[in-house]
Amino acid sequence: MTAPTPAITPVLVRLKLSLLRNGLRQSAGRRAAYIASVAVSLLFAALQLLGLVALRGNAHAATVCVLLVGVLALGWAVMPLFFPSGDETLDPMRLVMLPLRPRPLVRALLVASLVGIGPLFTLCLAAGATVALAHGAAAAATGVLATALALLLCVALARAVAAANIRLLTSRKGRDLAVLSGLVIAVGAQAVNFGAQKLGSSGLDTLDPAAGVVRWIPPAAALGAVDSVSGGAYGTAAAQLALSAAALLALLALWQHSLTRLMTTPDGSTLAAAAPDKGTSRTSGALGALLPAGRTGTVMERSLRYVWRDPKTKAAWVTSLAIGLIVPLFNALQGTGSVYFACFAAGMLGILMYNQFGQDTSAFWMVAMTISSTRDAYVELRGRALALLLITLPYAALVTVLTTAMLGDWPALPEVLGLSFALLGAMLATGAWSSARFPYSIPQEGYKNVAPGQAGLAWISIFGGMVAAALLCAPVLALTIWLHASGASSWSWVLLPLGAAYGAVVTELGTRLAAPRLARHLPEILTAVSRG
Repeated sequence: MTAPTPAITPVLVRLKLSLLRNGLRQSAGRRAAYIASVAVSLLFAALQLLGLVALRGNAHAATVCVLLVGVLALGWAVMPLFFPSGDETLDPMRLVMLPLRPRPLVRALLVASLVGIGPLFTLCLAAGATVALAHGAAAAATGVLATALALLLCVALARAVAAANIRLLTSRKGRDLAVLSGLVIAVGAQAVNFGAQKLGSSGLDTLDPAAGVVRWIPPAAALGAVDSVSGGAYGTAAAQLALSAAALLALLALWQHSLTRLMTTPDGSTLAAAAPDKGTSRTSGALGALLPAGRTGTVMERSLRYVWRDPKTKAAWVTSLAIGLIVPLFNALQGTGSVYFACFAAGMLGILMYNQFGQDTSAFWMVAMTISSTRDAYVELRGRALALLLITLPYAALVTVLTTAMLGDWPALPEVLGLSFALLGAMLATGAWSSARFPYSIPQEGYKNVAPGQAGLAWISIFGGMVAAALLCAPVLALTIWLHASGASSWSWVLLPLGAAYGAVVTELGTRLAAPRLARHLPEILTAVSRG
């Protein structure tokens, strides 16, 4: 007679608790960081709970609660994509070699997933929403079921997304995606700011149509059922609960299917290596044909390939491109913006010229081997500046045209373009000098952009260079102010050619002044950028 198979759910729960406990024992710093994060999360959860309870009886309580749960569910869905290593104890790839069946494994992982700060925060929010919406014994009983459904749906959603994309998230493309999480935060912050200003001017009534749709989307539908029972709409509540339960079953089925595929399908490490891509040389030749000949073109091509292939460089570029577009356009949409906000695009991309050699990390030694004179250093800096200009110039012009079109201030287009080009030239000049004078290392792993002990260098390099760039732009800015103050605004078009010429001259002078420093101090620069 075979012995009964032991339940794996308590085993995985104990395993997770043990791993968390042992991880906290590794260092006092890690333990302090975890305790601080727990304290902040619990404080925020308590404040959120009290705020939702205070909404009880408010006419817009259902709108706020339903939308909050919907936003929370969205966060659970996208967090595995941007922080794939946030919960290493539940990585299904660590279990694929064990003799476990997918169905009991899903149940065990679901229960183990309920251990953590995120589920506790979700439980507090769902409980607060239930208290705010439940009026009567029937609604309270529905609220208990709705709270459990909302919690299980959020956790199952995160795990199903992670399991379906686990091989992507553990690959280089997945790490690229994780590094881009800063972009999502920046865009989300601007969207929240825009939405808050709209709500402040028009009130919560504008959210009612959105809430009417979200209350039928699980897990918000579960909380919508509580409000429906409070209003006597028992049939609507039953439909919303049934929809939430069906969504939970569908997510569990998707999760189980993904686990089955992970356990039975070989990954790339067990397959023969793919044949070399024969199109690589043609792509390289096509790109090289568009660039100048000699070392300048080589430096430009290398810099552009870093933008496309290196995760940290790609993240910096995409974030700068997004924020440089979002800030002027969002201000224009709010009706409070100015066409001069378009210069923000040039400023954001100009920052990318700072710490050029830190972006190379330890690979800079290969570049350093090719620099034997001031002329070599000058061509290296010029090539990097031209690669940045290849993207920045048309982008800054596009953002300026879009901002001008949204505000309808077409007469200001030439002068704003001129100011943008002058600012870009000044930042390229100070960026070249700062790269040679204050280089620092950028760690390739994790989310830090400065190696330990070099934060002071980073502050001096970036913010000191930005102040110097602002001073370099003073002549063009003074001319702009004088033209408007003297009533000669009709001549503001001259700022376009003057700003472009001024930016080009300043860039040239900056690279030439930085070249001797780069040529003389290559060993020190190599040591600085190779740390961490």
